[in-house]
Amino acid sequence: MKITIVTIGDELLIGQVIDTNSAWIGSQSNKRGFEVQRILSVSDEYSEIQSALRIALEESEIIILTGGLGPTKDDISKKAIAEFLGDRLEHSERSWTHIQSMFRKFGRKPLDMHREQALMPTKAVLLENPMGTAMGMWMEQGTKVIVSLPGVPYEMKNIMSEEVFPRLVDRYPGLHSVEHRTLHTVGVGEGTLAELLEEYETRLPSNIKLAFLPNLGKVRLRLSQSGGQLENVPAIDELKEGMKKILGTRVFGEGDTSLEKEIGALLMAKKLQMGTAESCSGGFISHRITAVPGSSAYFQGSVVSYSNAIKQSVLQVGEKTLQKHGAVSEEVVREMVTGGIKVLNCDLVIAISGVAGPGGGSKEKPVGTVWIAVGNKDKTETCLLNVSKDRLKNIEYSSTRALGLLRSFVLENY
Repeated sequence: MKITIVTIGDELLIGQVIDTNSAWIGSQSNKRGFEVQRILSVSDEYSEIQSALRIALEESEIIILTGGLGPTKDDISKKAIAEFLGDRLEHSERSWTHIQSMFRKFGRKPLDMHREQALMPTKAVLLENPMGTAMGMWMEQGTKVIVSLPGVPYEMKNIMSEEVFPRLVDRYPGLHSVEHRTLHTVGVGEGTLAELLEEYETRLPSNIKLAFLPNLGKVRLRLSQSGGQLENVPAIDELKEGMKKILGTRVFGEGDTSLEKEIGALLMAKKLQMGTAESCSGGFISHRITAVPGSSAYFQGSVVSYSNAIKQSVLQVGEKTLQKHGAVSEEVVREMVTGGIKVLNCDLVIAISGVAGPGGGSKEKPVGTVWIAVGNKDKTETCLLNVSKDRLKNIEYSSTRALGLLRSFVLENY
């Protein structure tokens, strides 16, 4: 059963707001056996909304629109949809009561514009929205279903989960699900993974596909199985385990996880404490680690030694080392590890120093030159990166490689 998603709003087209709604609707639809045929983003114009509806109805059984249901003058979705369907808007007491109750929660009174917001298409089935004033709408055009939802992501997700998907599943029973299994790898490129899995991939059944999804320093491997029921997925689980055996420790996790979450679990299991000594990353590595709930059990703290003075006074990096080799050097990050272990009183330290850009590079050490060290009191391992991306990408990529190096160090030495 095919779905077309239509997102409405000038803010989407000019890049002021990122469209996360389509990604969420697509992933949740896929889990339930629906196929997203197309995603359209249109401006706050009658003609554009109606043109999108015309295209969507030609190729999909289900059309889901988000945005344009608020109380302001640029929120025209209801009028455009009603006009397209040959319907009209009239006052909905149910919608008005809902709006009033939402305002009472905050000790406020609705404005005249909110009374206008209570105008709804006469043929629409209203969908509850406990998180905002704009109710969702379910409409039908022949055998086709048109759903209009608020653009605020948390409001849209609630209505889709509680109202729309249950209705769609009841309307279209017996759909076959598409099952996915995802493995996460770090520190190895897409091409290398493809070579390692070449023979494995050729032996996959015709209804199971393997996708390589690279990101900064990481690659996700997604197995997709079509045609099976939700409770009947032994083939894909067996194939996932087979892929894990081939890749070994290159796989750091599976499903909905993150590198920092898996590192936390590893450190907890080994009863290890860690810290960071960061220069070019400016605390980004420690931010990623502490974003994981419970990280206080294994994370001691961080020294953001952006200046050479802090490297010397806090981390005890030698002045002669800095003068001879420069802040961006293997020698300096090694001393940052040693000093970090002492000042943070931990077992392991990640140290990083580099040229994030866009300025500050030289012929010998261009932008994207990054030194990473990971070690304990007995041993230190280093890694040189030449990233050559923009500043934020350099920092993100380097932090991922640093976390991957820490994971490898723990697995090899503990």
